[in-house]
Amino acid sequence: MRAIELMSRNPTTCTPETSLERAAHLMETNDCGCLPVVESASGRVIGVVTDRDIALRAVGHGKPPQSLVGDIMSVEPSCCHAVDDVETVQRIMADRQVRRVPVVDEEGICVGIIAQADLALHDLPARDVARTVERISEPSSAARREAVVGFQPE
Repeated sequence: MRAIELMSRNPTTCTPETSLERAAHLMETNDCGCLPVVESASGRVIGVVTDRDIALRAVGHGKPPQSLVGDIMSVEPSCCHAVDDVETVQRIMADRQVRRVPVVDEEGICVGIIAQADLALHDLPARDVARTVERISEPSSAARREAVVGFQPE
């Protein structure tokens, strides 16, 4: 199975200049917990921001709602291409301990996103999905957080 078969197409995105308040509103109205962050000019994926980032990196540190996504986003996200196989997506999730992986085209433009739940919703071996979820949920270490896996847009 390929990433294109799992991904949600054309996910909502934001830019580093988007306010945290606007990002939270986008997550609420689009029923998602993660927004790929794209460059304003090119549309290339340069990061991701999650509801957890907003709660811990912003609210937890007293940042006002007008603060910018660029101040708290995770940079250099591991992405995949639509033609990558599901094993590649699972490896990215497990090695980076992330629950979502942006899917990009040849230019690094976001064309989709795959969430941990997407693995469970498709006809994948339950054992493989369980192993991926288990690895995502392990206590993190600095070494694992710094692991470079998958495709990273340049």
